[in-house]
Amino acid sequence: MSTDLGTPRVLAPDEAERAVLLAAPRGYCAGVDRAVVTVEKALDLYGAPVYVRKQIVHNKHVVADLEARGAVFVEELSEVPEGRTVVFSAHGVSPAVHAEALERDLKTIDATCPLVTKVHHEAKRFAGDDYDILLIGHAGHEEVEGTAGEAPEHIQLVEGPGDVDAIVVRDPSKVAWLSQTTLSVDETLETVAAIRQRFPELLDPPSDDICYATQNRQLAVKEIAQDCDLLIVVGSGNSSNSVRLVEVALEAGARASYRVDDASEIDEAWLDGVRTVSVTSGASVPESLVEEVLAYLSERGYPDARAVHSAEESLIFALPKELRRDLKAAGRG
Repeated sequence: MSTDLGTPRVLAPDEAERAVLLAAPRGYCAGVDRAVVTVEKALDLYGAPVYVRKQIVHNKHVVADLEARGAVFVEELSEVPEGRTVVFSAHGVSPAVHAEALERDLKTIDATCPLVTKVHHEAKRFAGDDYDILLIGHAGHEEVEGTAGEAPEHIQLVEGPGDVDAIVVRDPSKVAWLSQTTLSVDETLETVAAIRQRFPELLDPPSDDICYATQNRQLAVKEIAQDCDLLIVVGSGNSSNSVRLVEVALEAGARASYRVDDASEIDEAWLDGVRTVSVTSGASVPESLVEEVLAYLSERGYPDARAVHSAEESLIFALPKELRRDLKAAGRG
């Protein structure tokens, strides 16, 4: 539905001032693509069922598609029969989960995003140096639980600036911060600034924790949100990065912004009086769902989308080593 190629259709007079702007980049990031392909290849190689602890990525359509192929999603490892194959989601797990899998003789494939693994390593290093670690993130999110599990005696959760006054540390000169990778960049920096006001010697992580894809998608939304009447974010409600995109859009100037899982959730009343519609998608959203939204808009008299490029992405992550080894042994590597 983009006008990058081909000739735009002729607009009717009442459509002449309408526009659809499409964020680029959007949708799948390298970590999500790796995780989804991991489950697909595991199903091809080992056969169904392949168990997956938690949602492999936070998108209900992706999960439903993999379920149809034979993946079985479970909340806890106790639901996986002993000796079976289980994939850990892109959000990561704690050492306790790895230990439980070993005890139950489960074959594990770790699809944790390498950028989340990096944060785990940072947590272990800071804990090894006996720092109090302030983890900025959302309570109950799988990624936060996995990271906190690396050093629970050293880590305390900070959800936002409002939590900063309640922080208690052993030594104000030995405090470090880390963050969930899918947060709003601006909000995270605001929280860090509040923490640093209390603890001037606060130690930063060795590199930015918020992932490149999260930052790029937020930057792209800022580009297409300015002065638009409506910005639609395609993504599931439990996708932190998708929810953040709505907030970023409103802060950047969009007059209205809504998150939908797919085109069926669009309220046609949102389009009343709307000339410019901007569209983006979270990092765990297949492009087909975006195409459905663009088709919905086209059916209601909106022109083909114009892509607005704000960054280029070329990062690719290798499949988990356990899967690569088995694929090679089976002559498929």
